[in-house]
Amino acid sequence: MANPVRYTFSAATSLPPPLSSAARAAQPDRPYMRSDVFLKLMVAPKYASTMPYHNLAPILVLAFASATSYAASSHHGGSHIQWGACDASVVNDTSLSCGFLEVPLDYHDPSVGNARLAIIKANATGERRGSVFFNPGGPGGSGLQSVQEDKELLLQVTGGVFDIVSWDPRGVGNLTIPGEIFCFDSFADYSAFFNGTIELTGIEETGNFTDPADVKALLEHAPIMQKKYREVGQRCRHSSSSKYLKYVGTAAAVRDMVSIANVLDGPDAPINYLGISYGTLIGSWFVNMFPERVGRVILDGVLDPIAFATEEPGKTFSSQLVSVDTIYKALITGCALTGPSGCAAASEGDGPIDIDAKFQALFKTAYDATKANASVPITSGQLRVELFGEMYSPVGWPNLANEEYPQIVQIVNEEGPANASHALRRRSKDLVRRNPLVKRGTQSNDSPSYTSIAILCGDSVDLRGTTMEDVLKGVISTARNVSHIFGSVWPAPFYQCAFWPVRSAERYEGPFNKTLPNKILVASNILDPITPLPSAERLAALLGQDAVLIRQNGFGHTTESAPSACMNGIFNAYMTNGTLPPNGTVCEVDADFEVFDGVNTLDILAHIPSTDV
Repeated sequence: MANPVRYTFSAATSLPPPLSSAARAAQPDRPYMRSDVFLKLMVAPKYASTMPYHNLAPILVLAFASATSYAASSHHGGSHIQWGACDASVVNDTSLSCGFLEVPLDYHDPSVGNARLAIIKANATGERRGSVFFNPGGPGGSGLQSVQEDKELLLQVTGGVFDIVSWDPRGVGNLTIPGEIFCFDSFADYSAFFNGTIELTGIEETGNFTDPADVKALLEHAPIMQKKYREVGQRCRHSSSSKYLKYVGTAAAVRDMVSIANVLDGPDAPINYLGISYGTLIGSWFVNMFPERVGRVILDGVLDPIAFATEEPGKTFSSQLVSVDTIYKALITGCALTGPSGCAAASEGDGPIDIDAKFQALFKTAYDATKANASVPITSGQLRVELFGEMYSPVGWPNLANEEYPQIVQIVNEEGPANASHALRRRSKDLVRRNPLVKRGTQSNDSPSYTSIAILCGDSVDLRGTTMEDVLKGVISTARNVSHIFGSVWPAPFYQCAFWPVRSAERYEGPFNKTLPNKILVASNILDPITPLPSAERLAALLGQDAVLIRQNGFGHTTESAPSACMNGIFNAYMTNGTLPPNGTVCEVDADFEVFDGVNTLDILAHIPSTDV
């Protein structure tokens, strides 16, 4: 198959030239460029009060009243955004404005038609200096909802001197076209299709997959899961979303942002950007696709752009999990330090390893019950997924320890056949809702959204003949060698990429070390469950003197998972006047932020046991 066409960018061209007809003909089934993206479908905790996999997109309907027009020249797409009041059923903050912009579905082939972007704007509170574009992650996070929920924080960290602008990217919600991607008509349809598979139950294992019987049992699922994932790909190709599958990728999101910026601030203006989690992938592609347009850029919770550019996402997922077991140890350490008065899982005198033993016993009880009766209300695989979701935000740990943990113990210890079929359906549906790697659908279709898969897999490397047995053996290896607690979390979208039949019309594959006119900020927690510090270090190293890396001495997904006046001050100073801290600066989490009653982040970090879990 022909190599993808690459483009050379220069300051004189804000958009790469279209493909020649000869070049397009030479690769009719091949994307034009490609590169990384990863996974986690994540929406950063502080920027999404609902957390990653709760219902991100209730039906969105915008109405426009008293509309005014703001226009500027645009090289591609429409030249006007008609701003107006947002419908109160979607955005009830009357200070926010909403609008639409038409852009090409394929920036290299206008004949394909147009996309429509739903956009939201929070006006600067001070003298306006331009716009800051924001993406909350995902892929699949709603920019409209994120700005509504976190307007004050976004204005604070950017100094209040920029309009905050975001949009629902392609494949998100019901306003942007293409909208949410569904391959099933309902959750019942999805459940019937995957009935009896690990897609609904998760993976059953104990002892870090050291039991040969567990290995044998999992590998027996390989043929059916490979068949199912291939069938899902074909279902999607025949769904109402099928014609859009190749046009929802990350490169398109980058170009859409540039198109919006061209309208709002002019085609030559620097573009300021704040990207969280998957939004950092949009950011790393942006600064290398359009280096001459780089203004002030913050990337927080970084996805490794090289890993995805060169490997299948399912094979690199293990590298995303290098810190997650340590974060689990932070959870049980905080629980032990606060004691039974602040953590229901603790008994008097318990240390972290004692509390770990209780979680392990809970897993084992659920495992044994599932082996005896596959229709139990909750499986050990589902328990693992639920606990994995809690690693994203320590703010939620007291609720986990004092509300959810006792309920789960009761469910697991009282598991029996009565009403088990109904209970399993309920738990399977809840598994989708709580899995931080799976995006739930809208009210109009409660089946899982396939937007994340369409983006991640569409942007991934071409099919390489990987089998489901290969994938599952990788899961086993990850559970044994990388994350004993969460290495077997399933389902996860990147595992489908080896069987996904569509690749994006445009993929950026590097280089990722372009020279930039302005330095950017790269931020990371010391311990992040899904975008680990080494990914941020790698991106910063690639950009060399054009990037400053800052670390937060905390745990959770992105630095916004816990409050830090130090980090917020750095963001604010950089955005408002370009001030940069020394490379390698470490910020502490605010000392008055208590993870558990009487226990702060530094207390936990000082007492995390070195023992493996």
